[in-house]
Amino acid sequence: MQRADRTVSPISAYPVAIDPTKVGTYPPDTKSGAGYFYDDVLEYRVWLHPDRGATALNRDEDYFVAFAQYERAEAFSKTTAGAEQPIVLVRQREWIAEPTPGKFHAEKGDRVTEWRVKWLAGNKRGPENIANFLVHPKPAPKEQD
Repeated sequence: MQRADRTVSPISAYPVAIDPTKVGTYPPDTKSGAGYFYDDVLEYRVWLHPDRGATALNRDEDYFVAFAQYERAEAFSKTTAGAEQPIVLVRQREWIAEPTPGKFHAEKGDRVTEWRVKWLAGNKRGPENIANFLVHPKPAPKEQD
């Protein structure tokens, strides 16, 4: 991580970081995707790639800039060479595991994972989400979604 933008404005299309003071302090290496539900948005990340034109700040290794709010991450990604679209770092306290295709079970713990931002819509975990999912499973979002 090269820097953190902890700024939050009152209106946002997506949830802001649960604790803006911690944006930029989470480990760079996390799981990716899965789980179906999230508990907290921790930060939005824009990954930068020197081999695609980003400034080499990390010995030609990829790095990210962390944001408390989606819109600031999106604006940065659109104006910065070598930047990906923003992703979101979420915390899952309970989630759905799919060890084999179509076989689901509930897990509990503290899991941090990167998601595509649009996966946030309708997937904030509520009291009955996991139980209902196990009765009526839905397919996982496609990687291109």
